[in-house]
Amino acid sequence: MESMRRISQAAVRILNTAVIFYTANLYSLSRIKTFPWLTGIGFLLFIVINVFPSVHNVKLKSRRLRICGNGCELLSLFLLSTSCTVIYSLAGYFGWVGLEPVTEAPKFWLFHTLWAALIEAIVFWNGIIRVYLTSVQLGIRWRVMGILCGWIPFVHLAALGKILRVVRAEVEFENEKLIINENRREQKICNTKYPILLVHGVFFRDSRYLNYWGRIPAELEKNGARIYYGNHQSAASVEESGKELLDRIRQIIEETGCEKVNIIAHSKGGLDARAMLSIPEASQYVASLTTINTPHRGCEFADYLLSKVSKAKQELIAHTYNAALRKLGDINPDFLAAVNDLTASACHVRNEQIKDAEGVYYQSIGSKLNTVLGGRFPLNCTCLLVNHFDGLNDGLVGETSFPWGESYHFLNVAGRRGISHGDMIDLNRENVPGFDVREFYVQLVEELKEMGY
Repeated sequence: MESMRRISQAAVRILNTAVIFYTANLYSLSRIKTFPWLTGIGFLLFIVINVFPSVHNVKLKSRRLRICGNGCELLSLFLLSTSCTVIYSLAGYFGWVGLEPVTEAPKFWLFHTLWAALIEAIVFWNGIIRVYLTSVQLGIRWRVMGILCGWIPFVHLAALGKILRVVRAEVEFENEKLIINENRREQKICNTKYPILLVHGVFFRDSRYLNYWGRIPAELEKNGARIYYGNHQSAASVEESGKELLDRIRQIIEETGCEKVNIIAHSKGGLDARAMLSIPEASQYVASLTTINTPHRGCEFADYLLSKVSKAKQELIAHTYNAALRKLGDINPDFLAAVNDLTASACHVRNEQIKDAEGVYYQSIGSKLNTVLGGRFPLNCTCLLVNHFDGLNDGLVGETSFPWGESYHFLNVAGRRGISHGDMIDLNRENVPGFDVREFYVQLVEELKEMGY
């Protein structure tokens, strides 16, 4: 079945390439022999191809993916037909295809070249606009690279080839995810006994316009999860953040009657949640705590940086950040308190004072970057510094700082990439090869459900 599908796709692509080639070279081909009826059919098929590039894309499960897939198909047809047109035109210029060489009919070949360029340009721009408007994985970098390299001969072909590889992989991957979710929709594998409370890390706020957790919440909800957010300040001491989280949990319980919540907390959010659970009455409201890349033992490099920056500069930086954080919604931001609570020294003291709450299931997860250049900016810059003080790390937190609780899972992928601090919350909405972050959280929540939480 799969081989027949591939043969069918290849046949349609060859036919479409032939139609575009014929239309692009119509001016010169008509000089060899005129087929008025074929010309009309060719124009009609050319229009159809530009509107519906591939009949096979009807199998794609979303409109966005169909548009994106059709854009890829048009760009593929552009590469194929342009290559054929260039070979044909070069042969024609030298009189090898039964036409006058360019030296004898320069005006004729000028019009031929302009017409061919126009037709191929229609196919190219039709495809690239569709891809640029619908692809998520291209990001800003490859969009800009495509524009810049588009003016450099031969280099633009390499850039276009890269764009095609990225977008084709995206279409195939995202469509497979849609099929998986569609097949298991009725099972509601993430419909846990208690709802999920997502707790963000430092210097971020929960926003309706820019979700800290990327595409993860939507994926969980597709599989039956009930999602809530911490909504606490982006910069505050661990203790103050813990009090805010407790108020938020009480609010959720009062509004929904859910009795308890399952907390999934990232980075400093894990410290905030642990501090919250140290409040005597808090444990009755929490079934489980899962910490994601949380610096439970702090960051040695944070101690080092604070020791090298003068108090005056620290106050100046804090004042600037606090002013910005107030505009983003924080009522009483405290930049220095948040940073100091992430140091190894502060975490050591806190770990001595705070004990795990009885009756609450604790588990932790960590990851690492494989090379300094493995992650996206700015984590690829801080990775080397953290490595010097904390050893192997995710760009911000050392590997030895992650473990906490009854269960610990360490995540990594082969190759140079690795999994960064930001990758663990889908910060860049990037499909990391070998690590499907959305499916990871689906499986994580499914396990909580199976455990009765």
